[in-house]
Amino acid sequence: MDSMHGYFGDLYLKKHCMGSRVARIAKPAIAKMTTETECAKFPEPIQKVNSFLEKLHVKARCEVYPRTTDVKRFKVKDEYVKWQVDCPDYNPTVYTSEGVLKGPVWADPDLLEEGVQKEVKISWNSIDGKVSRKSFMGDYKIGDDNLPRNPSGRTGLKGRGCLGRWGPNHAADPIVTRWLRDEKEEKVKGGDGRNVLQFVAVQRRDNKQWALPGGMVDPGEVITQTLKREFGEEAMNSLEMSEEEKRNIEVAIDDLFHKGVEIYKGYVDDPRNTDNSWMETVALNFHDESGKGVSKIQLNAGDDAIGVQWMDLTSKLEIYASHIDFLQEVARMHNASW
Repeated sequence: MDSMHGYFGDLYLKKHCMGSRVARIAKPAIAKMTTETECAKFPEPIQKVNSFLEKLHVKARCEVYPRTTDVKRFKVKDEYVKWQVDCPDYNPTVYTSEGVLKGPVWADPDLLEEGVQKEVKISWNSIDGKVSRKSFMGDYKIGDDNLPRNPSGRTGLKGRGCLGRWGPNHAADPIVTRWLRDEKEEKVKGGDGRNVLQFVAVQRRDNKQWALPGGMVDPGEVITQTLKREFGEEAMNSLEMSEEEKRNIEVAIDDLFHKGVEIYKGYVDDPRNTDNSWMETVALNFHDESGKGVSKIQLNAGDDAIGVQWMDLTSKLEIYASHIDFLQEVARMHNASW
C-alpha cells in the first residue's frame, strides 16, 4: 500500500465509515502494459452510471479521520459538498499527520507552513518533475489559498491528512481473479446459477479491513509495474522471499500480468481524502481462467497486509474504500455470480 520496494520495485521505474459508489465506471480500455502483446478487451461496453456522482463523499466525509481518535471533520451537509455552492460558515479542520510533516521522500513540502509557498513552486495539473499532478477527472481548480481543491467537493478537512501529495495521490489496484472450483476441478455455481469468482484480498494493517492488494504509484513508475510490485509484496510477501523463491513465482506472475483489463480509472471516495489531497486509482483485472497459473501459488501476507486469502466475490462483501464497485464490475464482465 504505501510500501517501498523489494524485488518487484526494481523492475523499472496505505472502518471508520461506510461508503458509497465510485464517481463513474470507466469506458472500455486496453491496459497500458510493458509488453507489446495486446491486452484483453471488454466483451461489451460498460455503461457510465451517473447516479454514482450523487453519492460521492460519504467515506470522504466520515466524522473521525482515519488513523486518529480525536481529529474530527467539520460537518458538511450533502447540499454544501460542491464548491460551487456558497457556504459562508465553512470552517474545515486543519490536519496533516506527523508522519507526513516529517518529510519522507513520498511527501510534498508543507505548503501551510508560513513562507513555504514563496519558496516552493509546484506545477499543478501537469507532470512536475517525475511526479504526476494530473487528475483523471480533468483539471482541478486552485483555491484562493493557492492550494488544489478536491474536484468532488468539500470534505470538512483542510491539509493533507495522512496523504503525501497535495492534489491527486495516484494508486493502482490489481484485481486478481479465478473461478471457485470443487474437488473435481469443476466450477462452482452460486445461488443465481452463475459461476462463482474468487479474488485475492488482503487485510490492511491500519484498520483491519479487507481490500485489494494495491498501493501508491512511485514517481516515474509505470502502472503495471506498481501492480506487480504491490501484488508480490502484499499477497505473496516477496520482501521476505529468497532469490530462488522469487524466481519460482516470477514466471507465473509475469504470465498473469501479461494481459489485463482496465476496470476503472478515476477519483476514489476514500476516508483519507481532504479538501486539498485525494486518492485516484487505476484498477485492472488479471484473470487466471484455467486456474493453473498464479492460482496454484501459495498466498502469504506481507508488507502492509496482515492477512491474505482467495475470497468469494459477492455483493455481501464489506470491503475497503470503493473496492466493492470495482469487484461488481469484474463480476459483470465475467458474467459471474453476484
